[in-house]
Amino acid sequence: MTTTDATWWRQAAVYQVYPRSFADADGDGIGDIAGITSRVPYLARLGIDAVWLSPFYPSALADGGYDVADYRDVDPRLGTLEDFDAMVAALHAQDIRVVVDIVPNHTSDQHEWFQEALAAGPGSPARDRYIFREGTGPGGAEAPTDWESAFGGPAWDRAADGQWYLHNFAVEQPDLNWANPEVRDDFVRTLRFWSDRGVDGFRIDVAHMLTKDMSEPLPSRAELDAMPRDGAHPLIDRDDVHEVYAEWRQVFNSYDPPRTAVAEAWVDRARIPLYARAESLGQAFNFDLLEADFAADQFRRIVTENLELAASSGSSTTWVLSNHDVVRHATRYGLPHPERDADGRPALKHGNEWLLSGGRQPRLDRAGGLRRARAATLFVLALPGSAYLYQGEELGLHEVAELDDADRQDPTFFRSPGQDLGRDGCRVPLPWTRTGGSFGFGADGAHLPQPAWFGQCSVEAEEEHHDSTLTLYRRALALRRELQSVEQLTWIDAGRADVLWFERPNGWTVVANFGTEPFPLDRADIVLASTDVPIGVVPGESTVWLASR
Repeated sequence: MTTTDATWWRQAAVYQVYPRSFADADGDGIGDIAGITSRVPYLARLGIDAVWLSPFYPSALADGGYDVADYRDVDPRLGTLEDFDAMVAALHAQDIRVVVDIVPNHTSDQHEWFQEALAAGPGSPARDRYIFREGTGPGGAEAPTDWESAFGGPAWDRAADGQWYLHNFAVEQPDLNWANPEVRDDFVRTLRFWSDRGVDGFRIDVAHMLTKDMSEPLPSRAELDAMPRDGAHPLIDRDDVHEVYAEWRQVFNSYDPPRTAVAEAWVDRARIPLYARAESLGQAFNFDLLEADFAADQFRRIVTENLELAASSGSSTTWVLSNHDVVRHATRYGLPHPERDADGRPALKHGNEWLLSGGRQPRLDRAGGLRRARAATLFVLALPGSAYLYQGEELGLHEVAELDDADRQDPTFFRSPGQDLGRDGCRVPLPWTRTGGSFGFGADGAHLPQPAWFGQCSVEAEEEHHDSTLTLYRRALALRRELQSVEQLTWIDAGRADVLWFERPNGWTVVANFGTEPFPLDRADIVLASTDVPIGVVPGESTVWLASR
């Protein structure tokens, strides 16, 4: 059973489950809640502290479940509330906590509120729950502004009666009006609904975008882009969003132990502590390592800055190398360096040359990418703070590039054809067995096709090898509990710019060689390594943990 430790989240290893692609219990090709329950023994053996579930709510799947039609139910294709309760009980019995995704910026266009708004017409209380505006030009036939959605194309769509509604993401995801008290009250009810069912925490999707200043005249896209994001921007990271989270914190603290929350907030570094404060959500994602190259100078700077940033808010930091929105890090580290998108990010998006060619050009260094991924993971798991792991990374899975256009599901692919292939390549269902129509995922077919090479990366295959990536994760997560007694580290000068060396106060030492040349190390007390380690050296692109002398 889970304990009443109110600070469990500070150093937790949290495993992200993308429910539709984790395990399929009923054989319909879609992962489900019962499938997750069936794999609780696997999760317990992995050694994680919590499971974070991506959305499992009723949804038309316009955006992988992030278009929510009912915030207080389970999608019938994934199960029932009773199935959810059984899953929570099974996880809690293994001392694994449960974190669920909350998507507060927008609903699905199938949500009863939005359907009511469309039927009620302009000026109605139902429409005030969303952001509707009159159009411009003759007959209001042009959108209120030239804003673009995050998935490409206009950020406005026109209702049948001529008014336009705002959607910062897919057209099927109308933005809510957080100036409306009814919206705020309803989300408080949602937080209590899941907390009462035993949920231990919440991951808040696009936490920085809820509140908006829609005062007329609305700025143009160019004007928006030129505005500083200092708390007064009309759409992004507004100071008044923290009024919402202060109310939520009161809800969280009314439970024993208090419910936790972590913000997905893509904001300027100096503003992250606002979300991570104890009086707000309590923790915020740090995506800096996810955006970094496999490079010692970048890793050291990011670790130092984010530990300082967390200390300024009284929170702990978070470390993320992969998730459901980006190219898997085993693949990122195996692509030519540096391959960056228009925003300067290293192959994070899914429209880079390697994906567009179906994995043919440029050639992926599969072995090198996995070697660097294992080294980076072992480095990250030794750091103070929370570690967020994405399902399948413990198997060393690469991105699936070889998907036919007809099989794709992500709206980013459909809204930007030929430029961004979407996120389906990191959401392909997991392989559990070497063979079978879906490699043990469920029935013969999976909702996204799995490549033939998945069999050799399956749980079954990796459990047969003592040096597999799965074995490395299990050993690291077991030892990690000994590392996390104090949230500090001390850097040691390794004498080489491409080698990072640090100690934890409890005597553990970590050496990570980001270069290709071996690093001499006169220590024989290595307890874990990301690769085979000869006596007296740390090989290139590898990390070792050493116990106290």
